[in-house]
Amino acid sequence: MASYPTPHINATPEDFGKTVLMPGDPLRAKFIAENFLTDARLVNNVRGIHGYTGIYNGTKVSVMASGMGMPSIGIYSYELYNFFGVENILRVGSAGALQTSVQVRDLILGMGASTNSAYGTQYGLGGTFAPICSYELLKAAVTESERIGARYHVGNLLSSDVFYNADPNFNQKWIEMGVLGVEMEAAALYMNAAKAGKRALAICTVSDHIITGASLDSEARQNSFTEMMQVALNVAVTMDKA
Repeated sequence: MASYPTPHINATPEDFGKTVLMPGDPLRAKFIAENFLTDARLVNNVRGIHGYTGIYNGTKVSVMASGMGMPSIGIYSYELYNFFGVENILRVGSAGALQTSVQVRDLILGMGASTNSAYGTQYGLGGTFAPICSYELLKAAVTESERIGARYHVGNLLSSDVFYNADPNFNQKWIEMGVLGVEMEAAALYMNAAKAGKRALAICTVSDHIITGASLDSEARQNSFTEMMQVALNVAVTMDKA
C-alpha cells in the first residue's frame, strides 16, 4: 500500500481527477489551470513541478507538469497511475515536425511512439515492444479536433533521449519511415500506461519544423497552444462520462 506523500508528489489520491493533463513545462500547467479551470487549487509543488486540480465543464480535471524527458515523465506518470488512482494521462506538449505535410501549430496525435531510449528494457520482454496510445483517448481526440476545426495528424511520434544529437543525420531515417514528429516523453508514458493497465495519449503541438526551420518562441510555446489544451480538456470530459 502506498503512503503519502510519495517522494515526488505531495498529495493524496483525492487531490487528483480521473484524468490528468501533463505538459512538460510547469508554467504551462499553471497557464492551463488559471485560464481553463474553475476553482483550481495547487495540489503539488515538489521540485517546482506544479500540479493543479479544478473543474472544467463540470468535470474534475487535474493538470501537472512532467518535466523534460522520459526519466522524468516516467516517474510522475508511474506514481499517478499506480499510487494516486489516475486512469488517463494526456501529454500536452510540443514536437518538432519531421514531415513537410505537417506545419507549425498543427496537432500531432501520437498513435504510436517509437524511441531510441532503453526505457523498455526494464520489462525484460526479449523483443521489441511497440508503445501505443489508448484507442479510446485517440478516438475522442480526433472527434474533438474535427469539432473545433483544428489541423491534426494521427501517426507515429519519435520519443528521443537526445535533444542535441551528435549525429547531424539522426532524424533522416525516422523521416524516411514516415514518423510525423519528434519529442521526448510519449514512449515512456505509453509503456507506463500499458504496464499499469491505464490509458495514455500524447497530443503535441508542432512548435518547430526540423526540415524547414520554422519555429515558435518560448513564450508562444508556453501560452498559445490553446487548441491542444481545448482538445485535451474535452477528451477529459468525454472520459469522465464514459
